[in-house]
Amino acid sequence: MKKWLSVLLAAVMVFVVASAFAGCSKKAPEKTQTLSTKDASSSAQESDLAYIQGKGKMIIGITEYKPMNYYEDKEKKVLTGFDTEFARAVCKELGVEAEFIEIEWDNKWTELNAKSLDAVWNGMTITDEVKANSSYSNPYVKNAQVVVMKADDASKYTSLDQMKDINFAVEAGSAGEGVLKENKMSNYTEVPYQSDALTEVESGSSDACIIDLTMANSMTGEGTSYSDLTQAMTLNEEQYGIAFRKGSDVTAKVNEIMAQMKEDGSLQKLADKYSVTLA
Repeated sequence: MKKWLSVLLAAVMVFVVASAFAGCSKKAPEKTQTLSTKDASSSAQESDLAYIQGKGKMIIGITEYKPMNYYEDKEKKVLTGFDTEFARAVCKELGVEAEFIEIEWDNKWTELNAKSLDAVWNGMTITDEVKANSSYSNPYVKNAQVVVMKADDASKYTSLDQMKDINFAVEAGSAGEGVLKENKMSNYTEVPYQSDALTEVESGSSDACIIDLTMANSMTGEGTSYSDLTQAMTLNEEQYGIAFRKGSDVTAKVNEIMAQMKEDGSLQKLADKYSVTLA
C-alpha cells in the first residue's frame, strides 16, 4: 500500500512540474507580442528627414505663381522661380532631388498628411492656419496682401470698407480669402489659383482681386501680361514660410541650411534675381 502511495505521489509531482512548465510556455508569446508592439510604435515615429532621404527626393507642392514657381517654357515644362531655385539648393544640401507637383491649394494639408507631399513651398504666408496644420520654417521673404483692379478704377477707393459692393476673385484657401473673411465680406468668387484671380479681373468677371504683393509686382503694370491692372491698396504685411508635416525634423534642418545661405549671400543673390525682399 505504501509503495502504491509513493508511486501515486510521484505521478502527482510530475504533473505539477509539467503544468508549471506549460504555464511558462504559454506566457512567452505575450512577451514577444509586447516587443512587437513597441517596435511598431518606434517605426511609426521614424524620422521624416530619414524617410525623405531614404526615397531620394522631396515632393514639393506648388501652384504656378510668378515669381516664386512658374514655367519659363510651359510647353517643355521648364520650371523656375525664387522658390524653385531655393528648394533645389536646399534639397542638394540634403542629398535628395526636388520634385515639384502642382496642387489644388485648398487641399495642401490633406496631401501633406497623406505623404503625397513632403513640403508646401510656394510663397505661403505664415498664418494661424499654417501654424495649426504644419511644422513651418523660419520666415524667409516679406510679403503683403494687395487689392488689384483696373487702373481706371483704382483711384475711386481708399479703403477696403468702400469695396463692400464690388466683386472680388480670390484663390481658395489663400491669405487673400482670409482677409475678406476677417472683414466679414462675402462678395467674392473662389478660384483655384492666384493667377486665375488676375484673369477674372482682366476679363471683367470680377471688379478686383486680392493677391500676394510678390505676384502683383511681377505680373501687373506696365510691361507685364496685365498692363492695365494696378495695385489699388496694400492691406497688411506678411512673411512667407515653408510647410512640413507636423513634428517633422526636416524643419530644423531646412532652417539650418537657410541660415547658411543667408550668411554666405547666396539667398540674397537669389532674391535680387527675382526681385523679392528677404525677411
